[in-house]
Amino acid sequence: MGNDGGSIPKRRELVKEAARAPTATEIKETLLESLTHLWNFCPLSSLPLDYSNTVSDGRGRLYNYESILQCLLPSEDGSVPEAQLDAYRESGIKSLKDVVRVKFTVRKDEKGHEFRACPVSLKELGASTKATYVVPCGHAFAEVAMKEISGSEAKDAEEQHCPECSEAFEESNLIPILPTSEDENARLRQRLESLKAKGLSHSLKKDKSKDKKKRKAEDGTNGDAEDGAKSKKEKKKDRGANGIDSRINNAMTASLTARVLAEQEEKNKRRKIDESLKREVVR
Repeated sequence: MGNDGGSIPKRRELVKEAARAPTATEIKETLLESLTHLWNFCPLSSLPLDYSNTVSDGRGRLYNYESILQCLLPSEDGSVPEAQLDAYRESGIKSLKDVVRVKFTVRKDEKGHEFRACPVSLKELGASTKATYVVPCGHAFAEVAMKEISGSEAKDAEEQHCPECSEAFEESNLIPILPTSEDENARLRQRLESLKAKGLSHSLKKDKSKDKKKRKAEDGTNGDAEDGAKSKKEKKKDRGANGIDSRINNAMTASLTARVLAEQEEKNKRRKIDESLKREVVR
């Protein structure tokens, strides 16, 4: 063709090897690489995880606490990237009750590098070591250590106790961090559905939205709503003075948390006023 001495290569000459399925070793390497990334970076902001301010949702995924707060706050100036907001919407997190702060034990190696460790077995927690945390206290341990502790306790006991703070917890509230097996993911989904049916969130805090709707339907006057608004304002002041600000050491984190809680209270107040006006119109 063209009398230049060249030729058009055929398909069998271009495709030297046929497509093949990845080997078990390659699958493990890919999974380890993915877990390493998720153990060290927040999936919302892509920033390194802060060991002292890491939270987890009901599916065992890890986030920076500040990233959750930024997504909960209204952003009119575009300070929060749209990609971060999209990832937040896909996470299923609706409020701070849907996350639990994970309390890692931080140690240093011979070179002075910090790492997360199990306080019982002293193993480094990460992609190569399966880890779990306890709800509601949030202390994290190696899965092997927790299995040994659970086996040493009575099998018929309904509650177990956290090895770090001795707080009682049920076995269903032992959450695997970044689970990979379908059985673990199915158990976590079933747990969330069971908690939702009981009116509870992942952190075991009561979801008061259903109770509020019932009270609004039964209450025909606005007096109780106004009293409730006043009491909420007083609680809000107390929380700002002696509550959330005193429990969070980081000043910026405490400020963001207070803003999120205030925004949620304001939304609830506006919803109450709208429903009250609707009832007046119906009358």
